[in-house]
Amino acid sequence: MSIIRSRSLKATIGAGAVFASAALVLSGCQATDNGGGGGEVQDLALKIGTALPQTGNLAFLGPPEEAGVAYAASLVNEATADTGLSLDVVYGDSGDTDNKAYETEIPRLLGEDVSAIIGAASSGVSLQFIDQVTGAGVIQFSPANTSDAFTTYDDNGLYFRTAPSDVLQGQVLGNLIAEDGNQTLGILVLNDSYGTGLAKYVTEAFEAAGGTVVAAPTYNTGDTTFDSQISTVLAADPDALALITFDEIKTILPALFGKFPADKMYFVDGNLANFGDTFPAGSLTGAKGTLPGLTVDSIKGFTDSLDEFLSSTGGDALTDYSYAAESFDAATLIALGALAAGSTDPGDIAGKLQEVSGGSGNGTKCTSYAECAAIIVGGGVADYDGISGPITFDEVGDPTEASIGIYQYGDDNNYSAYNG
Repeated sequence: MSIIRSRSLKATIGAGAVFASAALVLSGCQATDNGGGGGEVQDLALKIGTALPQTGNLAFLGPPEEAGVAYAASLVNEATADTGLSLDVVYGDSGDTDNKAYETEIPRLLGEDVSAIIGAASSGVSLQFIDQVTGAGVIQFSPANTSDAFTTYDDNGLYFRTAPSDVLQGQVLGNLIAEDGNQTLGILVLNDSYGTGLAKYVTEAFEAAGGTVVAAPTYNTGDTTFDSQISTVLAADPDALALITFDEIKTILPALFGKFPADKMYFVDGNLANFGDTFPAGSLTGAKGTLPGLTVDSIKGFTDSLDEFLSSTGGDALTDYSYAAESFDAATLIALGALAAGSTDPGDIAGKLQEVSGGSGNGTKCTSYAECAAIIVGGGVADYDGISGPITFDEVGDPTEASIGIYQYGDDNNYSAYNG
């Protein structure tokens, strides 16, 4: 498989991306008089909400993300007898900026007196309600927001994410396209903070490698026809085409088949999906794409356990695992933050999230909720290394350690780790 890994996100960006081959790799809480430093276990009932895409142009990400949260919550609650903390999850729909499901769902979730809301998946959607959530003193924690806008956003110290900024994904994708021998590039771009931000970093990386972006038309959420944008890109006759879209890709691709070679198309996390028989066999053979996080192949133990959990609870089987690990880690970290704080107050939890992620406190490494919780209950400091990676929050809630997986489509129109 090909994957880019960063021990230090900022250092990797500054030094340039390096490609390598690698085989890689819940609510219990103790409350004490000194904020988690050991003592009597105290019952805590932690409630969180989700605002993940059940509808809209990222709806394909909703099932794996919600499954990741549910599985994490089940492991947290398995440990309640040992930790004193129980976790209740209230599920909600973020929708998108066209159907605006968040306009009713966010007030509903806040009305449930949640300590945190996990979501949205879309950066553009999160920006629609971040002020409402953090302004209410509640944590907003996204498993999939990648826009660089959040790094400097005034969020009262209450916004966190387990996905890395698109500064990294853009660099990886731009370099990949250049290393594949392409000299000119067309980009079809969703006109929101995610799309334009990622397009910016792809462009910078590709041009730094000596290439030229010859066309970059945009479209808006809710658009249903893309003839003008496709015509603009094809008229520029680029060597390669980067598709920075969400679910609109299903409408865009049929208009490209037969007009642009599939093995010169490049996908991103917003549209990298297993399309299977949605398109004729072989339609996408050779196309590549990037997705933040460790490759699915490298976390098979987690995905197998997630499948078993869904089967045991009567949940629908997953066809895609995008951001399931990041969602699992988000719920786990919130529970560990509450445990370390000895509190379900959002501000108290937020004050411990950097510590339990390993970003401060010089804690002891641990890789599961139960293991980390035992450290905290014993009076120590836990440093959770998650399924999606080490995470390690900086002072603004961004992960400083991240991975970007590279994938390639086969004749069945499904993707797997790229072995080039």
